Parts: sequence; C-alpha cells; structure tokens
Amino acid sequence: MASASSTYQRRYDVFLSFKGEDTHNNFTAHLYEALCQKGINTFIDDHKLERGQVISPELFAAVENSLFSVVVLSQNYASSRWCLDELVKIVECMKSRGQRVIPIFYNVDPSDVRRQSGIFGEALAKHDQESLENMGRVQSWKDALTQVANLSGWDSRNKNDPLLIKEIVTTILNKLLSLSTGDIENMVGLDARIQEVEKRLCLESNDILMLGIWGMGGIGKTTLAKAVYNKIRSQFEMCSFFENIGEDLAKKGLIRLQQKFLSQLLEEPNLNMKVLTSIKERLCSKKVLAVLDNVNDPLILKSLVGNQDWFGRGSRIIVTTRDKRLLASHGVINIYEARGFSDEEAFDFLRHYSLKHELSIDDFMELSSEVLDYAQGLPLALEVLGSFLFSMTREEWRNQLNKLKCTPNLKIQEVLAISYDGLDDKEKNIFLDIACFFEGEYKDYVIAILDGCGFFSLSGIRALLDKSLITIDSNKLMMHDLIQEMGREIVHRQSLEEPGERSRLWFHEDIYDALKRNIASEKIEGIFLNLSHLEETLDFTAQAFSRMSKLRLLKVYNSEDTWRNFKDTSNKEKCRVNFSKDFKLCYDCLRCLYLHGYSFKSLPSDFNPKKLIELSMPYSHIQQLWKGIKVLEKLKFIDLSHSKHLIETPDFSLESPTSDG
Repeated sequence: MASASSTYQRRYDVFLSFKGEDTHNNFTAHLYEALCQKGINTFIDDHKLERGQVISPELFAAVENSLFSVVVLSQNYASSRWCLDELVKIVECMKSRGQRVIPIFYNVDPSDVRRQSGIFGEALAKHDQESLENMGRVQSWKDALTQVANLSGWDSRNKNDPLLIKEIVTTILNKLLSLSTGDIENMVGLDARIQEVEKRLCLESNDILMLGIWGMGGIGKTTLAKAVYNKIRSQFEMCSFFENIGEDLAKKGLIRLQQKFLSQLLEEPNLNMKVLTSIKERLCSKKVLAVLDNVNDPLILKSLVGNQDWFGRGSRIIVTTRDKRLLASHGVINIYEARGFSDEEAFDFLRHYSLKHELSIDDFMELSSEVLDYAQGLPLALEVLGSFLFSMTREEWRNQLNKLKCTPNLKIQEVLAISYDGLDDKEKNIFLDIACFFEGEYKDYVIAILDGCGFFSLSGIRALLDKSLITIDSNKLMMHDLIQEMGREIVHRQSLEEPGERSRLWFHEDIYDALKRNIASEKIEGIFLNLSHLEETLDFTAQAFSRMSKLRLLKVYNSEDTWRNFKDTSNKEKCRVNFSKDFKLCYDCLRCLYLHGYSFKSLPSDFNPKKLIELSMPYSHIQQLWKGIKVLEKLKFIDLSHSKHLIETPDFSLESPTSDG
C-alpha cells in the first residue's frame, strides 16, 4: 500500500505539555531548544499561540497534528485546569490516532501521579470542591493522569537535567527516523483495512490473542501491520515491530533473533545473549504488542511467541506471512487476508504520483489505464511503476510499457519470486505447469493430470494456495497476472536465447522456432500451442520431436473454441499444423496428448503411452484410433468430439479400466 494525500496534515513532530511556572524557564526551555537543534519540529504554546488565547480549537489542533506528546509532569501540573484539559486531549489522540505519549516525572513521584496521592491528590481534591457541578470533568482528569503515569517514561529524580534531556531527544529522534513516510502520511485505502484488523484484535479484551496477516508478496501486509502497530502501541507496556524477521534468522541465527526481539521489547540495546533464553520468564507479566513481519519459518514463532501464556494479559501478537500453513501449524486461526487495491484505490494512488509531474489529463488517463491493467491492484507494482513512469516523456513511458509486455520488471519479480523459492521441487513443478499451461482450468482436471506426473498435486495445490500463489474461483485454478508472469519468466530464464532448452513452451513464436529449426531438446516437458496465434503452417515431424524424451504434456488447441464447448462446428477442422506421415512422439513420459485437427485416420501403430491421462483429438480426421487392444490403465479423459470421420472406437472398458469415458 502506498501513501496519498493526508486526511489531516501533521504539522509537528512533538507537542510539549507542561506547567509554565514550574519548568518554563528551565527544564522545558532547554528540552525545547535541544529538540529544535536536532531538527525536530516542536510545538510549545508561548512560541506558537498568543497569550490569553482560548485553549480550543487551536491548541487542540496542535495536539492532534503532532506525532509525539511529551508531558512534563511537575509539582503544580495538576493544579492547572488548562494542563489537565490538554492532557485529556493527548490521551484521546493516543487512543484514536496512535500518538506516542512520553511522560517525564519532573521532581515528582510517578506513584503520586498514578494514584493521585501527595501533591497531585491535593490539587485534584481542590478541583473536586470547586467543580461540584461538573464531576465528570474531574474524573476525566484523574483517568488521564493514571493512563499517562502507566506509560514508559523518565523519572528526573534519577538523573541531572542535561543527561535526561539528551536521552529524551535521542529516543524521540530515533523513533522519528524509524518511521517511513508512509507511517506519517495517510495511505490510500488504509483506514478501512486498519479498522478491519482492529476488530479482529478485540483490543477491549484482556485475553491474549495472535493474529495472522496473510497474502501474496507486494500486497501491503507490512504497511498495514505497521500502521496498526503505530496506532495501538500506546496501549501496551512493551512493543516491538520486528521487520523482515525471516532475513534476520537466515543471516544471524536464532540466538541473535531472540536477543534483538528482547532488546526491542525491553528497550535495552546492549543485551548480550550467549544462549537461548526463556521469553516467558521475561515477559509473562507484561502487556506486550509484538509484530513479527515476513515470517517464513515456524521456528521463528516457536522460539519468540511459542505459547500465549508467554505474555501478560491483554497482549497482542501480529504475524505477517505469505504462508498460511505456517500460521495453521502454530495454531493461529485468527487470520486476516490482505487484499490489493480496488480500481478506485489504485487510480487514487497513481494520481498521487501524477501530482509531482506535469502531465496533461489525456496523458494521465492513458498512462493510468495501462498501468492499472498491468498491476491488477498489486500495490508493489503500482508503486514501482508509478515512481518512474510518471517522470518520463510520453514517448518514453509508451516505450517502457511496450517493454513490460515482453520483459517483466525485475524489482517486482524479485519480490514475488520469494514465495516460489520456498516451494519444494514437486510444488515448483506444479506452480510452473499452472503458470505456463493450466491457469483458468478446472482444479479436478489439473489434479488428475499432475497426479499422473507424480507431483502429489492435491497437497501441492494446497501449498500454492497457502502461499497466495494461486486462488480457486468456481473450482478453477486462478493466478494473479504478475504471479503468472513471474512463473513464466522463471522458465524463460532457463535459456534466454534458445527456447528449445527450456522446460515448457507456450509462446507460439518460441514453439515455431524450436520445431522449425529442430532444436527442441530433452529438457522440454510441455508444449501448449495455440493455433489461433499461428500465421503460417508449422510442420510436426518425427525429427522435430525426436529428442523430447521427457515430454509430459502436448496440447495443440484453438483458443477461439470455448474449452469443452463445441456448439459451433463451422471451420473448426482447419489446422495450421501439418502432421508429417512419420510423426510420432516419445511416449514414455506422456500424460496429456491434445491434438486439435489431427489429420490422419489413426494414431501411429506403435502408439502405446502407458502413463497417458488425457487423449483429446477434437475436429480430427480420425476414423479409428488404433487396431487391436491397447491397455491404457491411467487414461481418465478422452475427447473425440466433432471428429466427423470417426467410424469405430475401441472398447475402453477393456482397454482402460479407469477411464471416465
């Protein structure tokens, strides 16, 4: 997900709340100066507002438009209704906007603030007496003091002012630097998604809850998790956003992973762990918010968030991943499926980029239409393309878009390919077969074909579903256009120059080249040729297929036909493939043979593909498939529709006991 124009504009990094007579001319003045010196845009009332101005709405707007509020709780703070009203507003923004609140207990005991005892109790008792007609207001002050006093902050009684100010400024600066632009600005479509995740988190409950955010690469899981984290983190005692945790495990190992996790939660950067420790012993009494981003190994969950009782009441653990199985294996059943942009959201996103460049309305509409069609709602693709296309001239971006049709964008492909890299060999074969040949086909049909190839396709397809590499719609296997493009690019890179050296061929020009020049090798496992794309006749000769000893799938079809729907029989027998008289295949590995318009009266006499699952020859000149009996025990699908010359069919009950007809 990417940022667009804000619904409200942040004007300040820090809002300072303090009692003027206590700290205005000393601690707060020095703190304000130190913050400004570090480039931290800080609001302080007597610098920004005229004296005597009513507290609302301008002061409240300043609170709302700040990322942080630093509350200097000094001895006379609670005696000021102004300060207390300000504090109530700060707490409100902490809850509703995710504002970070940092209390500084300046020469006061934090427990006095928390319990409203001592000088704070005296001040509030006086307010009680003076505000008998408005007890609700006083109670809201008490609640605000308690909530702020429970937050992590600084006690000035333990440090001198210069050292304390240095620590505060350093902490705020580091937190600001850790925020991306996307965290500070509102984002296209993000508010609704945040609300959906918050509902699943049930923040009002004191139960301990784990939530998975699952989806394909580039869909915006991290952005969403970070936005939710920033909004709700103020409600927790300890917080950690562990980004790209899978990479950390691979590079640094499990002990360093635990060390970094605890360092973030405990805010102790100098931890030095030699062995794995018990997370439960450290955190079981703490209300924790932890986001584990991009988890790719169950060991991460086992070692960092093993059981819910490792954390205190009210804790929330959020896990982002591409692998749904990983969540299930850890018992995470509360799963939010991240979704891409709607057309309207994608258009709004691109409009954000167009504002930075001078584009005519016509150019913007043309370019946006092309980009939206290519990206198919994937935020990563929109971000990558929007970041450079809109800075080009019309001729340049038109040229770039034409290039994308044959050369995928490398940055997008690298992100998407991470999910593929996590598959085992059989799952990779299933994925590539679907990407190259079977996208849009019925699941049961594909399972039958691929099971016949020894790929254990039922569990393999489940793996692809769980990794968001495919979806199922109306029992058909579907794939995002960019995921399919990624799969096909993997095959293309097996041999950039020679298509005959690749495992799968589907592009008519590559097939034509490989067969015409007789360069098809033993590496080819599948060929799907769409006749409607051929401009001239292609010869299928024995020589062209002689080296394809691993050929599993051969389909010559016409996409102008509706799959398995042959109501229109006119002109369908015409075929731009010329089957030579000596045409034959290596049958040892063949599972699928689909030859539209096959021109001979029967199959070769040596035709005996014992592993064949499908035999389809619509609109063929077949009169008789073969003479005698052939045992094809694996055959499940046969189609001889519109083969008008057909005289006789074999007795499949004898020849193929498992045939479906």
